[in-house]
Amino acid sequence: MEASLRTIIYALFSGLVIATIFSSCKKDDNPVKFTDGTFSDSIINLQGLNSSFDDYNADLYVLYGKIALVFSSNRKSSGGQFDIEQGEISYQFDLTNGNFVLISEITNDSFTSKLIGKAVTPDDDFGPYHFFSTSDGFEYFMLSSVNAEGNLDLYYLKNPPVYGSNIPEITGPKPVNLFNTSSDDAYICFDVNMDSAYFASDRDGNFDIFLSTMNADKPLSELFDMHFLISSKPDSINSTEDDKCPIVHRGVMVFASNRLGGLGGYDLYYSVFKNGKWNSPVNFGPGINTSSDEYRPVLGSVQDFTNSFLIFSSNRPGGKGGFDLYFMGLDLPN
Repeated sequence: MEASLRTIIYALFSGLVIATIFSSCKKDDNPVKFTDGTFSDSIINLQGLNSSFDDYNADLYVLYGKIALVFSSNRKSSGGQFDIEQGEISYQFDLTNGNFVLISEITNDSFTSKLIGKAVTPDDDFGPYHFFSTSDGFEYFMLSSVNAEGNLDLYYLKNPPVYGSNIPEITGPKPVNLFNTSSDDAYICFDVNMDSAYFASDRDGNFDIFLSTMNADKPLSELFDMHFLISSKPDSINSTEDDKCPIVHRGVMVFASNRLGGLGGYDLYYSVFKNGKWNSPVNFGPGINTSSDEYRPVLGSVQDFTNSFLIFSSNRPGGKGGFDLYFMGLDLPN
């Protein structure tokens, strides 16, 4: 079930639009019925990105008017090794009638192509994650790749920020000594303060979600190159089964688990951070989960929209084949 990292998608958001108003409308009629956009809460198959093979492990670069999404696909090897693809998602919300339109397609961005070329390994790559570090001013791209022993290790690449058509130098990939063990270590993310890292590891048998606290003022590459740091398990999150793929956004953690009591296979769960700890996880229920697998969630928010959005992968019936990527609007729990 390990999804590789191989697709970087630049999603350009057309955002809010106002439909053409015909001359039959009265001059004093205000055609604008909505002040903000709302992402549709219907689950949308990202057909322009998906293939008849496995497409999952999404990651987002979120900017106003632009979203870059990274996901894995084994389409180029006809179901074998996972490779990185890139594409684009564009959407519109009509302020006059509330209609929401989303379009996805594969594209070819020059910087993304360079990053893919640096990140790719001879084996599978999983769990891509991209962010900007205020501690040293670099953009980081992280992933998990199979090492010489056949286990997953965390790796990082970094580059100065991308401005316009500028293609900066990329260094890496380098192993994240701070977190790697002789077991599988994958699917990392950070909280908004960049002082807490969450990731999945099977160092204790099944996959669990681990937490490591760090010095947010120290350059990340220096931290990553340090010796191993002992990590703990967040309160109430893990089960006796596999828990993996955490993403933390605005005080909410969403992750995948095949624990008992779900709808079948891997389900998506959420936990809210309150009073200094994570609450007991809650299954999203049949509005999102199915008797098939739901995997590697990603949360995002965009200015001028009333809700957030969720991108996840599922091998549910009705898709193009294998795992497909899906999109839906979501009101974050609190």
